[in-house]
Amino acid sequence: MTGRTEPTTPFSHGFPPVAAPGARMLILGSLPGVRSLEEQRYYAQPQNAFWKIMGELYGAGPEVPYAARLGALTANAVALWDVLASGRRPGSLDSAIDRATAVTNDFAAFFESYPSIGAIFFNGATAAKLYETRVLPRLDPRRAQIERRTLPSTSPAHARMRFAEKLAHWSAALGAAHDR
Repeated sequence: MTGRTEPTTPFSHGFPPVAAPGARMLILGSLPGVRSLEEQRYYAQPQNAFWKIMGELYGAGPEVPYAARLGALTANAVALWDVLASGRRPGSLDSAIDRATAVTNDFAAFFESYPSIGAIFFNGATAAKLYETRVLPRLDPRRAQIERRTLPSTSPAHARMRFAEKLAHWSAALGAAHDR
């Protein structure tokens, strides 16, 4: 993430948030990868475990139509977004994001629209680091105190952890947040 990309590398532009009134949890990725951008869908890479995990937790598995998956998340008070609105990144690896071109999403406006958010879950360490360095310092103190937790990346690049382990971490974190 510290390297610079060639000026010819096109900008990647993220998606709008998926959220409904009353959302209590926010899952944040970094920036959509190539396959997601092509399909205009969050976590479209078939080897990414995100939708498989959401299937286990909320019935929003990859076999379910995309709109219904999003509906299952919002019905369970889960919002979905990315830390970055845009940036240059050749390929899909978080390590390839050119920090000099990275633009964050407008979290102040998001939290105004969804004031019930009480927990943020990062899909991997890069999303957490981007949020903590680029978003957190600009938030008002009340929003800066929202509970945050970094979860194992669902990316196939994070292959050192088996699916069952990832599921256990995600299940424990989101389950505890639902219980509050």
